[in-house]
Amino acid sequence: MEPTCKFSALGRRARWPTIARLMSTALEKPKLLSLAAGFTDNATLPSGMVVEAVSRIAGKKDKEALQYGTNQGRPGLRTLLAEHFRKWEPALADAAIDDEFFVTNGSQQALYLAMQVLCDPGDIVLVDRPSYFVYLEMLKGMGVQARSIPVDADGVVDEEGFGTLIDGLKNSGEITRLKAVYFVSYYSNPSSRSLSLAEKIGISEVLKRAEVVLPVIEDAAYRDLYFENASAVPSVVGIDAWQDFPKLYLSTLTKTFASGLKIGYGYCSHREWLDKMLHTKGHQDFGTAHFNQSILEEVLSDGGLSLQLAVIRPKYQHKMRVLDETLRDEGILASGWKWQVPEGGLYLWLEAPSGVDTGLDSKFCQSCIEEGVLYVPGELCFGDDAAKNFVRLSYGVLSEDDLREAGCRFAKVAVSNRS
Repeated sequence: MEPTCKFSALGRRARWPTIARLMSTALEKPKLLSLAAGFTDNATLPSGMVVEAVSRIAGKKDKEALQYGTNQGRPGLRTLLAEHFRKWEPALADAAIDDEFFVTNGSQQALYLAMQVLCDPGDIVLVDRPSYFVYLEMLKGMGVQARSIPVDADGVVDEEGFGTLIDGLKNSGEITRLKAVYFVSYYSNPSSRSLSLAEKIGISEVLKRAEVVLPVIEDAAYRDLYFENASAVPSVVGIDAWQDFPKLYLSTLTKTFASGLKIGYGYCSHREWLDKMLHTKGHQDFGTAHFNQSILEEVLSDGGLSLQLAVIRPKYQHKMRVLDETLRDEGILASGWKWQVPEGGLYLWLEAPSGVDTGLDSKFCQSCIEEGVLYVPGELCFGDDAAKNFVRLSYGVLSEDDLREAGCRFAKVAVSNRS
């Protein structure tokens, strides 16, 4: 008799992540140029700073950096992260918030912890449109439904449409399953746009008018990656309109310093919610990699993060321009494609003519792979009612020459696939 496993509902829902499928495709085809993975720029990774930080740590008599750490994260690192956060939030300039910070294995772990303690299968989470597709896949794996906050033709939050959505949830009785609202607020993955102050306030006002006060998760992973001018829009933590809502603000040092160190962090305004996440985290890892935290504590205390940001901001802006100009020079605008030039982040978000299907299993996608270029299909980035004619291109990891070549390969397919 062949042995069998009786899987849980979670196990039965488990599917190989699409991001893993995309990465496998890239590895299987060595000559394929990937504009899919949101990797950071290899040439600017701060190996020198890491060597110096490790040297200082090794020179200390106390070897605690090589020992287990605390579940919530190194106190010194949390203090430095709180200081960095307060620089963005004038309303919190004098706030004692260190103890509301926690450190995780990338911000992805924090997202999973938040969902684990809030949601059961069948519950609903409101998400931005478009949204971070790895998060959407996480929700699907947990049996949680994603409902998109409506937007207009320019991608701006549609308050009236959002109000109609909330009314529909109330009228159907589904409002009892609504557990959270989530959005990527600065130089978004995938769209690279930032939410305005009016949009942030508008979302909260719609919820308050409907007497729906629920946890809000603001994913600010790209907030530091502006090109020239930082967004002046505060997070939900610093906006009075969100005062009555439990708030979780998430960010990461993986995109801004070194992705291989896998350090993310969060600030939670609601103590019980934070405690529940930390309790669950304790069952998973009882302490994010302590040595990695020690390295980043050294870096932040020595001003290294600011130095690294000063290096990578112009680098990413230049790489964005290389890809943007290549696509334009290759003539895809004349074929009906369009996009906005981003002011930060790692992505171009392209809209194809309405008749062009760019989905994962589409002829267009297969043609791109055959041509030697890979992208993230935009259909993955919608919580519901997925649009089929969007594409996310990442300019983070490829060299300038490879970006030009990848752009030419993509444009060749785009121009030959008119709607």
